[in-house]
Amino acid sequence: MRADLSGQTWAVYGLARSGLSALRFLARSGAEILAWDDAAAAREAAVAAVPDVRLADPMQADLAGLDGLVVSPGVPLNRHPLAARARAAGVAIVGDIELFQRARATLPAHRLVGITGTNGKSTTTALLHHLLASAGQWARLGGNIGLPILDQPPLPAGGTYVLELSSFQIDLSQTVAADIAILTNVTPDHLDRYAGIEAYAASKARLFAMQVSGQAPGQARGSRAIVATDDAFTRAIAAQLPPAVCLTPVSFADVTAHDQARWPALPGPHNAQNIACAVAAARLLGVSEPALEQGLQSFPGLPHRMEQVASIGGVRFVNDSKATNPTSVAPALQAYADVHWILGGQAKTQELDACLPHLQHVKAAYTIGEAAGLFADILRMRVPVAVSGTLERAVAEAAAAAEPGDTVLLSPACASFDQFRDFEARGQAFRAAVEGLRP
Repeated sequence: MRADLSGQTWAVYGLARSGLSALRFLARSGAEILAWDDAAAAREAAVAAVPDVRLADPMQADLAGLDGLVVSPGVPLNRHPLAARARAAGVAIVGDIELFQRARATLPAHRLVGITGTNGKSTTTALLHHLLASAGQWARLGGNIGLPILDQPPLPAGGTYVLELSSFQIDLSQTVAADIAILTNVTPDHLDRYAGIEAYAASKARLFAMQVSGQAPGQARGSRAIVATDDAFTRAIAAQLPPAVCLTPVSFADVTAHDQARWPALPGPHNAQNIACAVAAARLLGVSEPALEQGLQSFPGLPHRMEQVASIGGVRFVNDSKATNPTSVAPALQAYADVHWILGGQAKTQELDACLPHLQHVKAAYTIGEAAGLFADILRMRVPVAVSGTLERAVAEAAAAAEPGDTVLLSPACASFDQFRDFEARGQAFRAAVEGLRP
């Protein structure tokens, strides 16, 4: 995958997975590249991947004349000084998804589905990709899930790119024009990056605005929006869509518990909403009703999302590392009785309000990471709490206390970046700690 960027000069800041992917894309596209990461090992990896790259710290280099600056979604543009330097130099800050949009003109005819929302977007993305693939359609999974989309080979004509898009990726996009844009829900999240929930919701809403503004002049395309109108923010966004975007409203109430009983990897009201969104998109993309049923039955579920990793001595161990805010934890607490709950990490909010109504399921809590003290203070008057500090210690303490029939649940309600590279690394560490319990 490439674009025509010959004669242009770009900078890349942040050389983890998406940064290295952007670096390789820019090199294939003929651009000259400056690159930097604060970690020496990451800089070495960049030189190994693209030997012609020039290492230069954009906080020191002259940014004037750059055609663009690519940053990792993890860079907090609301407070990082690089954002002000780029604005002063008149340089656009973009991410890898915007680079993909610029490559789309070179690709065989295709469709793009962009999926965002506070919770459920990963499951919705993976489910839609599965429904298309199991129905025999060409589809690629990418964005905030799976392999970086820029590293994947182009689809044959008629294929569909299915991209999970975080608010950070949307913020780093200017012209990403999805044929179908999906919004699952909006609840408080990432408030360290936004002025408030309204600003966070506005970031999500930009996905629909770009469906129109990102189209090429004279390009006529039937843009569709699928919005789960189950909360006040999504209802407001649905009511203010651009006139050229056709709305398909859905709800968790569209999917019955009787139906879900046939689809073992998709239990609970939160998954009903995910199903409603994915099925609506699959229908728009031509998947038949029999193929939908077969795909829903065969969907394997998502790693790190209510994933049972072991049963030891009658105790179930569940990896829900992807639950990075209190609202996404609530379905897991509802799903199990007699829970030993491991939570904590880098807090996104200072409360656990969405979890508190479900504490009757919690026998004890074990807090870890930066939020260990904060969450212990919230919970200790309601349930027994151990301030474990590390995930390994929490697993050991929870396993020692659990009885047959209990569930040890990692559902952190936090980002992972205080102790782990990402939520996947945290989930893998949980799995490893559980495996270490076996005799």
